[in-house]
Amino acid sequence: MATKTKFQAIKGTRDLLPPETELWNRVEQTAREVFSTYGFGEIRPPIFEPTELFARAVGGETDIVSKEMYTFRDRPEGAESLATRHSPLDSSLVSLRPEATASVCRAYIEHNMQQLPAPLKLYYLGPMFRRERPQKGRYRQFYQIGAEILGGTDAPGIDAEVIEMVMLFFARLGLEGVQLDINSIGHSAPECRRGYVEKLRAALVEVRDQLGEDSKRRIDTNPLRVLDSKLESEQAIIAKLPRISDHLCDECSKHYAEVKRQLDLRGVPFKENWRLVRGLDYYMRTTFEITAKGLGSQNAVCGGGRYDGLVELLGGPPTKGIGFAIGEDRLILSLQEAGKGSVTQGRDVYIAWMGEKAQPAAIAAARKLRGAGFRVELPPTEQKFGKALGQADKLGSRYALILGEDEVASGQWTLKTLADGTQAKFSEAELLEFLRHTRVVSS
Repeated sequence: MATKTKFQAIKGTRDLLPPETELWNRVEQTAREVFSTYGFGEIRPPIFEPTELFARAVGGETDIVSKEMYTFRDRPEGAESLATRHSPLDSSLVSLRPEATASVCRAYIEHNMQQLPAPLKLYYLGPMFRRERPQKGRYRQFYQIGAEILGGTDAPGIDAEVIEMVMLFFARLGLEGVQLDINSIGHSAPECRRGYVEKLRAALVEVRDQLGEDSKRRIDTNPLRVLDSKLESEQAIIAKLPRISDHLCDECSKHYAEVKRQLDLRGVPFKENWRLVRGLDYYMRTTFEITAKGLGSQNAVCGGGRYDGLVELLGGPPTKGIGFAIGEDRLILSLQEAGKGSVTQGRDVYIAWMGEKAQPAAIAAARKLRGAGFRVELPPTEQKFGKALGQADKLGSRYALILGEDEVASGQWTLKTLADGTQAKFSEAELLEFLRHTRVVSS
């Protein structure tokens, strides 16, 4: 006899189950509510895109593109899994999205959204995919909440407002220990970031023998990424490296100073972090990162920055851009570990009906209560009174609505509060009014 296969979720993925999914829904609904007050609209790009899109946007030499993307050949007879030896510039390749900014910019270009009133404000929510080692708060299928502002100007007030918005979002959720770090990485001109990168590379060459293998490799490929190193043995070395704030051109220095002033005007506290960088050329000026409690060393829940060259790099017109991405998995974990992840469980009302004549009234009552927004459990068959109350208790019901033939005949329905066993009789109208009032009071 054949052995039954026990299927399980693939390592690095997991099922999100109730009641935890109520917390996810609450977080996402809060994002929608906050972002809409700032004039953002939702965009839903595809889950897979041409691999070349990410190779251009994220960088073909990055670990994300070279090692972590789930890439397939788009063939009529089906998808063929590919090893990383295939070139990401092969036009027949598609990849599950590792991030969403590239997709948003592609949609902006494809649909001529530069014709719309500027700046265009878009937000997204959904799963991303990276083939990396699973760890606390990090999965192969993970979720992001993000926003992008495209078009218009690069006025510092835009940078400050998008930061203010995400900080307000975290405040609405009650996220604790939130810290905002900001920096400016200037622009790619020789008199600004490009000149700084050369000075940084020269300084790193002098200490090459003291660095780990990743940092040694980055000296040639992307010196800025050395500043991201978390190796304890490299921290004292990095602390002595040249700082980009000392090498910004006058224009970028003024922009950065105004961003800080605009944050002060909005009452948004921040900390300057000279090591906060973005390693790709299209990133410029403002960068920011937000950390929270409960996540150990991997405590970042949000990262963002200005990327004025990205749309043009992808074939669109010169376009100003700034955005951020929130790691929703980490955000949820931080809320839970801080005791802010409580969710409403159970039912508001369990309808315990008894007798054939009571069922139509029970069905009608369930419909009206659900129409008023209450969570109602209506058993499909008649139950004995004791069993009905036991089931109501197991489901975490707040009330049991007792409908027998006497209640139906008199029009006086019995509502039992399960926490203390008290009960009272109400007409149908009185019952709805009582439940609405108690919901308002409890909330």
